[in-house]
Amino acid sequence: MMIEMKNITKMYEMGTQVVHALRGVDLQIAEGEFVAIMGPSGSGKSTLMNMLGCLDSPSGGVYKLDGIDVSDMSSDERSRIRNRRIGFVFQQFNLLPRTSAVKQVALPLMYAGISRGERLQKSHAALELVGLGDRMDHRPDELSGGQQQRVAIARALANDPAIILADEPTGALDTQTGEEILGIFKQLNSEKGITIIMITHDPEIAQHAARTIWIRDGLIQENGDGRYDHESE
Repeated sequence: MMIEMKNITKMYEMGTQVVHALRGVDLQIAEGEFVAIMGPSGSGKSTLMNMLGCLDSPSGGVYKLDGIDVSDMSSDERSRIRNRRIGFVFQQFNLLPRTSAVKQVALPLMYAGISRGERLQKSHAALELVGLGDRMDHRPDELSGGQQQRVAIARALANDPAIILADEPTGALDTQTGEEILGIFKQLNSEKGITIIMITHDPEIAQHAARTIWIRDGLIQENGDGRYDHESE
């Protein structure tokens, strides 16, 4: 299993109140899966995404990422795991406005201590993979929304991650462009074997994944075929 969560809880203190964002999540995702995570607003899916991406630590429970227990790691230790194992793609592309595509992709590689020559080589390869080999020197304002998201995907791919965690990756795109981006995820999953975890509120988007996991009130609610189990309410 690439991801194993057992009885994961997360509590936040808000003034005198304690918010239980996750209430005992059990979750397994195998290496090479393409999974969608769905849930209504306030369901806990954003908190779960932060846990999966090692952006936050749980209040309780055990989270093993590729066999490594990351539950009690420090912030610096989680950061190193993220840099090695996880690529992130967000709804807003989070690109630097005056920076070329190739430099956008190379930036996280610089933070990882990779030499300039290797950074450029990896950045070129990642941009070629997402179909932007002829747009490497273009800034975001010279690219369409779909092309900007491709740059963001290339940036996520630059460190050869085992997992891509995509948070509403088509939310800022029109339908046709969104389909193209989902096609890239499918290609990365089928041809490169990258585990794709996609957070979405849109059932049509979730249908592109091989399995859909529902979360509601901080708990996973999923039956065998991946559809929402209304009987569990």
